Amino acid sequence: MEKIIKVDYQSVKGFLTENEISYAKEKAYGTYDILTKGTGRGNDFLGWLDLPSLMDEEHVMKIENVSAKWKEKVDLIVVVGIGGSYLGAKAAIEALSHSFSLHLGSDGKPDIVFAGQNLSEDYMSELMDLVKVRSSACVVISKSGTTTEPAVAFRILKQHFEEKYGKTESSERIVAITDQAKGALKGLATQEGYTTFVIPDDVGGRYSVLTPVGLLPIALAGFDIRAMLKGASDMKGLCYVREDDNPAIEYAAVRNALYSKGWKIEILVNYNPKFQYFAEWWKQLFGESEGKEGKGIYPSSVNFTTDLHSMGQYIQNGERTLFETVLSVREPARKMVISDDPQNLDGLNFLSGKRLDECNKMAELGTRIAHVDGGVPNIQVEIGEISEYTLGALFYFFEFACGVSAYMIEINPFDQPGVEDYKKNMFALLGKPGYEELAEELRKRVR
Repeated sequence: MEKIIKVDYQSVKGFLTENEISYAKEKAYGTYDILTKGTGRGNDFLGWLDLPSLMDEEHVMKIENVSAKWKEKVDLIVVVGIGGSYLGAKAAIEALSHSFSLHLGSDGKPDIVFAGQNLSEDYMSELMDLVKVRSSACVVISKSGTTTEPAVAFRILKQHFEEKYGKTESSERIVAITDQAKGALKGLATQEGYTTFVIPDDVGGRYSVLTPVGLLPIALAGFDIRAMLKGASDMKGLCYVREDDNPAIEYAAVRNALYSKGWKIEILVNYNPKFQYFAEWWKQLFGESEGKEGKGIYPSSVNFTTDLHSMGQYIQNGERTLFETVLSVREPARKMVISDDPQNLDGLNFLSGKRLDECNKMAELGTRIAHVDGGVPNIQVEIGEISEYTLGALFYFFEFACGVSAYMIEINPFDQPGVEDYKKNMFALLGKPGYEELAEELRKRVR
């Protein structure tokens, strides 16, 4: 039986000795124990470890009931959130959807669009152009209800919904995913009678994709969240085995062994554009979890072969401070064979009869070899296919590996103190009450 996820780090052995890999693995075992026993920093945010089982039949049925109810009258759903409140859902929906579904016309599923992930006036205005002509609903995601970007977007959407549908119908078209007992959004949801789902207190935003934060939008898009939870549950079983072939331990150990020898930048590489937003989710997970106290591997991403024609030169010959983790898919969902051309003007008849995926796989293999020869260590993370099941496993795999990895550099993986700095400055410059002194200091600096 094929493993759900396979980690191949043979290509790093020209850059790391066996002793260095063994030492890193022993260190990873130690931090694995810290994570699974809950003895490390941030241990009050470990609820995500058990999410595959905590999202039980009651939770799943409540999500499916909302999906069924809205399917009767809604053809557009706006998901309002930022960071971990939208990236996991966006990653899964993009990976599982037909690449051209918006151009093919209705398939009976509502279209999912996102708001509250930026402050662009053009974006929000254009979104409202769409909402005004479609039968719409809204999922608003925020623990507090006061995070600026989603709060502003939801204020605009709420006003539109109430004007278009009236207060009573509007309350049927809005679902809030928020704190169980406190916060502005929870208070509003109670006041207006919105259906609500809870963001667990012990699960941070970037680890929340397997809560209703991710599962509800994914289900609304028409995908099987039961299969996703099954994949995550099976992956949890593998991650909790304290053995050498535990893929999360292997990945965490090798990336940290490279980091300790000067490879400071990790590029997540995919050869399927469906994974573009998965890479965005991965970047937040590792960037926000590890980038503290002057430490941490910098997470980046590329889409190959596309970006080989833009970033390939730097990766091949630039400064040798980066390594690649290649996210590989063993078997695509579709099959396409390259035809023969009698004239062969493009000189490509040597490819006749080959599957397009074979060309993609050989591009992947050839690039990995070239980059290793150019001084870029490579790790391969392979899944069998893109499906709800494998995505659930992949989400859990990277979350678990991230916890082990961050503890290896003695970092709390579950806080984000640095993200508050820009917010204070923004509030002051916008004139928020209580920030007058800071506003005066900032304006002096920009005069």
